[in-house]
Amino acid sequence: MKDRVRYTDHMKHHAFVIEAEAEKGIEVAQAWAREQLGMKIENSPDVVVLRYGLLSVEDSRRVSELAAGAPFVGETKVVIIAASRTYHEAQNALLKLFEEPPAGTYLFLIMPSLGGLLPTLRSRVQVLSKPVPRLRSGRQEIAGPTEQFLAASKEKRSAMIKRLTSGKDEEERRELREEAIAIINGTSFTRYSKGFDIIKKWHTIFLN
Repeated sequence: MKDRVRYTDHMKHHAFVIEAEAEKGIEVAQAWAREQLGMKIENSPDVVVLRYGLLSVEDSRRVSELAAGAPFVGETKVVIIAASRTYHEAQNALLKLFEEPPAGTYLFLIMPSLGGLLPTLRSRVQVLSKPVPRLRSGRQEIAGPTEQFLAASKEKRSAMIKRLTSGKDEEERRELREEAIAIINGTSFTRYSKGFDIIKKWHTIFLN
């Protein structure tokens, strides 16, 4: 009942952003559509889920085209966009769509961190709260990238750090820095011993 009240407060909005890993964010968006719009999620042609590693301008244009189409069943359509990273230009390309979604269309943008969300796009969306991460062994569950890092060998961790400390241009370096910081923050949810020196190095590189 508490979740229902929280979601109902957002009913007047048609454009949302969810800070979460892709699959968890998709679950939140689908739950909202199921509960608040009464939509049948499974195999529904009116629930469109788009997954991107890096959202480009061309991807954003494709999203706008899909959102512009009329619902196949009923009068409601949901478009869920999950992106690990986004170019600023790609976010700019979504401004008009998120400011004035087509009638009956609900938009959800899922990002692992809202730190990279442009203020212009942020002003056009409502942040939708996601459920509190479930507990595992008395600790909050670790986000996917962080869990992958902690489970990796020393060599793989070094390779991950090398990738995240590179970048062809300022835009890509900024995106990689945000990804690295998200992983660093995720380590606060658990105790670990292996790789501590590497994590310490990350703090020195990215947070100092």
